[in-house]
Amino acid sequence: MGCRHDPVPPDRDRDRDKVKPSRDDRLPRQAHMELWDLPKTPTRKLKVFQAQFGFFDTVLAAPSQAEALRAWGTHRNLFATGTAKLATDEAAIAAALEHPGTLLRRAVGSNEPFALEPTSLPKIPDTPKATPASTRPPPSKAKPKAEPVRRPPADRSRLDAAEAALGELDDRRKREEADLRRQQEELDAKRTAAQQSHVDARKKATAAVVAAREAYRKAGND
Repeated sequence: MGCRHDPVPPDRDRDRDKVKPSRDDRLPRQAHMELWDLPKTPTRKLKVFQAQFGFFDTVLAAPSQAEALRAWGTHRNLFATGTAKLATDEAAIAAALEHPGTLLRRAVGSNEPFALEPTSLPKIPDTPKATPASTRPPPSKAKPKAEPVRRPPADRSRLDAAEAALGELDDRRKREEADLRRQQEELDAKRTAAQQSHVDARKKATAAVVAAREAYRKAGND
């Protein structure tokens, strides 16, 4: 009878010492390097804006117009009015990108680079000097005013005749009124004289009646 060989028991300690490779260790070397070289979250792209405030030109690198307006400290939309716009000067753009979010200034009319604290002062135009009296042009003589054209007087013969006729009519009425008043006065005088004559005559007649009646009574005739 042949010898029976028992199966060799597994060496558990040896199997325990064997470490399974991790997931990262199983990746190829190139893939492992690519995991470390993955780019980070991209930042927002900056734009350079420019605007003039008072005697200074300003540039600012900001992600948007809204953030540029916030950095300038204004609530007005300067881009809508044309006060603010995208910068086109390469030197100004480079200076603003070196200091993103920071306001850079330079004096208006200056060619110096933009900086946090500009060294040059704004140029103020000189006050124009007064022109000496000798070089001043003589005052222009005022042109004489043209005399108004005199028109010949209009013919008023018809008006004079009409006014004369009206005056004559009024005078005639006044004469008529005077005659009527005179006639009225004469009539009043005649009326007064007639009334007085009647009164006197009636008195005499009344006295005669009284005397005759008295004589008749005396004669015995009641």
